[in-house]
Amino acid sequence: MQLVEPRPHRRLPIRMTPLIDVVFILLVFFMVTSRLAPTSHLDLDNNTARSGGGDGAPLPELVMQADGQIQWNNRTEKVGNVASALISDGKTEVNLETEGDVPLGLFTQGLTELQSAGINTHWRRSTTNGDPQRDLQ
Repeated sequence: MQLVEPRPHRRLPIRMTPLIDVVFILLVFFMVTSRLAPTSHLDLDNNTARSGGGDGAPLPELVMQADGQIQWNNRTEKVGNVASALISDGKTEVNLETEGDVPLGLFTQGLTELQSAGINTHWRRSTTNGDPQRDLQ
């Protein structure tokens, strides 16, 4: 003899409140543990001082100007022309300095062109106070 009538089989609704709580806790966790880096700066490993070549001779000093051209040996030319001249002179390593506010796109394009020509490039940013080892901030 059955005293209680069995319940009809129906689907139980999914309760949204616990799910929302879990999502909120995960959101807070990731917000607290993540670090937001500024997107307006590019951090480069810039511990390179003026360096010499393997034989002790000083490396050629290139200066990239704000228009993307490179100054070397008292003349200003496009990066491709300078890379060709360096390779023909047997130079495979240079110090590259940026002058003023060189746009990131031009700097990246010039650096890539020098490196794809087989020239090992050490970069540093020039400053107005004469300290070439200033950190990028």
